[in-house]
Amino acid sequence: MTFQPVKFYQTGTFTVGNRLLPAETRSVQANMRRTNSLNSGHRACQGCGEALGARYAIDAAMHATENRLIAANATGCLEVFSTPYPETSWQIPWIHSLFGNAAAVATGIAAALKVKGRSDVRVIAQGGDGGTTDIGFACLSGMFERNDDVLYICYDNEAYMNTGVQRSSATPPAARTATTTLGNSFNQGKNLPWIAMAHGIPYVATATIAELRDLEAKVERAMHVRGARYLHIFVSCPLGWGHPADQSIRIARLAKETGLFPVFEAEHGEVTSVSKIRKKLPVTDYLKPQRRFAHLFSPEVRTDLIARIQEGADRNVRKFGLIEN
Repeated sequence: MTFQPVKFYQTGTFTVGNRLLPAETRSVQANMRRTNSLNSGHRACQGCGEALGARYAIDAAMHATENRLIAANATGCLEVFSTPYPETSWQIPWIHSLFGNAAAVATGIAAALKVKGRSDVRVIAQGGDGGTTDIGFACLSGMFERNDDVLYICYDNEAYMNTGVQRSSATPPAARTATTTLGNSFNQGKNLPWIAMAHGIPYVATATIAELRDLEAKVERAMHVRGARYLHIFVSCPLGWGHPADQSIRIARLAKETGLFPVFEAEHGEVTSVSKIRKKLPVTDYLKPQRRFAHLFSPEVRTDLIARIQEGADRNVRKFGLIEN
């Protein structure tokens, strides 16, 4: 992996700052190097995983580029809660694009910087799963195919949360949304990290808000690579998923520990490192705390659907070698 595994000092909690570490080994957010690029005053929901993921990702990118960074941001939750007109919580050059063209706008910014000879200024594009896996899919694929010098970050909360929790192509099988009210969609979905890898781009990685040092390390590594890069961050959503606001980190950790969300890195289409599961848990541990899966357990337990979800998790474990032999 790209980071040094760190022991949790408070057993039984989900503390992530590691401020007890020596200053030189702390995460960006745990010392004075942080820029607070996504600052206070935004309107994100309590416990919003996307706000947390963006705060860590952009501050890590700022640190890696010595504060020379421009961001293009697709329409979506992150844009809406951070920039209610005429205010903004962003402390960096930040450009709002349409729902589907953040990758194209970022490509244009990168091209303009290249013409101006500004190789020191780097570009990031940001979007949710709707703006990435659906509406912005073509622009993103074009960015990959051209190998444009942009890091695209997808904050995946698995539905169109900004417009009312409608299903996206990143919504997991059997999840209840506003457009799958009975959880009756056992969809195939799109695996964007694998699609990005199929383009053969220099760097692809996944991360979760439960392992923020890992997230920071991957952002920093990505910013030291030239060409198209893709980072897919699992961000839990208390409002859309129906779990308590103080459980966002726990839910994200369970997604990894059950095998439902593999955490890995890839270069030029080949997996180079995998974050192992410490103790494999059944998918029911992840499903039960979320109201969007409540219909799987009441009025009767849907063992058939739960078994299919478990099969998917087990397949990920085998495919990525998530458990130490």
